[in-house]
Amino acid sequence: MKREYERRHSRWYEVLLLGLGGHLLVGMPLVIGLPSLERWGWEFWHYLPDVRTNTIIAIALAFVASALTLRRMARFPGAQLAAYIMPTVSVAFLIAVAILFFTREGYTRQVMFGGYLVSLVWFFLGYFIGRRFRRLKLALVPFGDTKRLLGTRQVDLRMLDSTDLGGVRFDGVVADLRATDLPAEWERFLARCTLNHIPVYHIRQISESLSGRVQIDHLSENEFGSLLPSLMYVGFKRVVDFLGALLLLPLLLPLMAVVAILIKRDSPGPVFFLQPRMGYRQHPFLMYKFRSMYHDMSGEDFTISEDDPRITRVGMWIRKYRIDELPQIFNILKGEMSFIGPRPESTSLSEWYEQDVPFFSYRHVVRPGITGWAQVEQGYAAEVDGMSKKLQYDFYYIKHFSLWIDVLISLKTVRILFTGFGAR
Repeated sequence: MKREYERRHSRWYEVLLLGLGGHLLVGMPLVIGLPSLERWGWEFWHYLPDVRTNTIIAIALAFVASALTLRRMARFPGAQLAAYIMPTVSVAFLIAVAILFFTREGYTRQVMFGGYLVSLVWFFLGYFIGRRFRRLKLALVPFGDTKRLLGTRQVDLRMLDSTDLGGVRFDGVVADLRATDLPAEWERFLARCTLNHIPVYHIRQISESLSGRVQIDHLSENEFGSLLPSLMYVGFKRVVDFLGALLLLPLLLPLMAVVAILIKRDSPGPVFFLQPRMGYRQHPFLMYKFRSMYHDMSGEDFTISEDDPRITRVGMWIRKYRIDELPQIFNILKGEMSFIGPRPESTSLSEWYEQDVPFFSYRHVVRPGITGWAQVEQGYAAEVDGMSKKLQYDFYYIKHFSLWIDVLISLKTVRILFTGFGAR
């Protein structure tokens, strides 16, 4: 068993292309060295004035930031890295250039751009060459709830029929460690796997990794063992939200003015729709949206379907591309919302769900957002029909509350803005 496991993980080229060590030991020298040699010659390291030093440090930091971001995003379900390599690397290098610009530090544009291009080639090369080795192969212990697990393009699940891996090279073993019908011989098998450094995973952990959802029959602690999200990241995110909204406001005001004119010309009624929503720590607030429905038509607190007769012609368009959410930038400035977080529900629906859905109020432990994990994975489902599933996505976001999942949601949201996925 041990021999097979070591054979599975002895591929030096897999570690070289996909591991963080490979990025730092091989990728970074290439990203820095190739454009530097082309611009400054073979002995550039003998003479490093401030301009050259600034350029090299900026390329190194942008490359490391890109590697860490892509590596962390790859841990989340549905992270199609091939689609996110270019925007991730581009943003990292743009931030590096912006820092140099605002600090008035000199740098060489040609070398910086060359580092950017080599970084793209490196990450794409690592992705496409390593793709054949990236699919995990996990063995399932046939007791408890493991039979309900389904494989994906990233994970190959194979049910075991005996306490033997049969010479197959697995990345780990999955078992329902709480199963009451788990025989003693299978318990000894799991112990042997652990002694031979073969990872043994509880089914709940793998199920969450495959689905991107947390079951709502219990509360799951985060990676630090707490139910409370990182207060440091809560504070950091609030500062980023405020500064981001402040910078975006002058750019969005002209667009918002055009949308307001279109709404007024399309149907009578106010431009904005204000609705009480349940917010951070269960404090109600008024959420701002562009009106997308006829003013004189009543109905439920949620949208029934895509062809809801209450939606206006302009409303259908601004809903598809999320333009109706733009006024919520004022909610962000006031500290009532964030750019990313669970979507806030109306106060009436929240009170209803509180009575019927276990742990519903836990979703208010973080600020609600304009977009969130449930929206990019599930779409804007009708609230009543899709609440249970949406809540599972919200719990997954809270459990993994971090910069990395926010970056992934941001990239997925950009895709949605161009495709209209999940519009309601």
